[in-house]
Amino acid sequence: MATEIRVPTLGESVSEATVGTWFKKVGDTVKADEPLVELETDKVTVEVPAPASGVLTEIVANNGETVGLGALLGQIAEGGAGAATSAPAAKPAEAAPAKAAEPAAPAPAAAPAAASSMPPAPAAAKIAADSNISTADIDGSGKRGQVLKGDVIAAVARGVSAPAQAPAAPAAPRPVSSADDAAREERVKMTRLRQTIARRLKDAQNTAAMLTTYNEVDMKAVMDLRNRYKDIFEKKHGVKLGFMGFFTKAVTHALKELPAVNAEIDGTDIIYKNYCHVGVAVGTDKGLVVPVVRDADQMSIAEIEKEIGRLGKLARDGQLSMADMQGGTFTISNGGVYGSLMSSPILNAPQSGILGMHKIQERPVAIGGQVVIRPMMYLALSYDHRMVDGKEAVTFLVRVKESLEDPERLVLDL
Repeated sequence: MATEIRVPTLGESVSEATVGTWFKKVGDTVKADEPLVELETDKVTVEVPAPASGVLTEIVANNGETVGLGALLGQIAEGGAGAATSAPAAKPAEAAPAKAAEPAAPAPAAAPAAASSMPPAPAAAKIAADSNISTADIDGSGKRGQVLKGDVIAAVARGVSAPAQAPAAPAAPRPVSSADDAAREERVKMTRLRQTIARRLKDAQNTAAMLTTYNEVDMKAVMDLRNRYKDIFEKKHGVKLGFMGFFTKAVTHALKELPAVNAEIDGTDIIYKNYCHVGVAVGTDKGLVVPVVRDADQMSIAEIEKEIGRLGKLARDGQLSMADMQGGTFTISNGGVYGSLMSSPILNAPQSGILGMHKIQERPVAIGGQVVIRPMMYLALSYDHRMVDGKEAVTFLVRVKESLEDPERLVLDL
């Protein structure tokens, strides 16, 4: 008897994946729960375990193919006897979803979605983009026909998909390389994660009224405090005392004072978040991911450092779950670890603020009428000017600066 290997549920708003690497080939013996194939979604990489022990008799979806939820990936037979009989069984199993999907195809064409002049709600647009669905093909239930988050979720449940011709919109033609240059070029298909990063960053620029304000912070007080207690801290808490704990804590203090920076726009509404889920951008071999430190405002610096360490390791090992990267209300990006002196970070939509940290560099500064050398860092706050005024943005950055230059404020909650 053959056991089918199918695409599992991949998480909220994820409807398809790309087959990455098969760890086994046809004819190999597999054990139950042993990783068989790697699926790459637009957010995380997922390993599909073997549903049973036996012999891998067929691989239906090969490397690089795009598969939907529940799609057949391959089959496992008990022992080695099922190899001959399992192959024909795959065709009916594969054909069933195709037939079921046929009636759904005309549905988008019949939907009179173009009647609305209202743009979709940002949350709805995000889910639609992640699910490869056009909001133009969805009837909106909001005011004046606006497409809301619930409308998109319902459309995903019904199996609505984007029209086949939508992705075919051509970009500007690429100039033809000379014969000599073409031989030295390499064309590699973008990973699904990289495609999503590119799309979301561009969407953020197109949607938000993004503006960046800058300040600089004297890091001497934090560095002295860190040097004084780092050995005791590591011995007691089992984690190194870095700078991210101080920055995350300083950010949560500022967010409480300036809640607009911690909010998001949903259509004509503003959603204020009475909690601080801080995303920490982490660079990996496969691209940038933003795991989330949940309820960071209720954590101590030691707890924040432990959680950042845990999430960072999962990110580098490619083991982040969907839950680890959802629900962030504000993001911190540390380009200083790569040597960046100054940058303007792009918003992580639908969030309204992102703080950019940079390289600590000794510079001459004037303090008390004297020129002294101090370890200085430039800070950059990019924010959505549709909701956050300049006064609030500047005040937020000043509060972060004050907390870092006088870290006792973090302990005393000032």
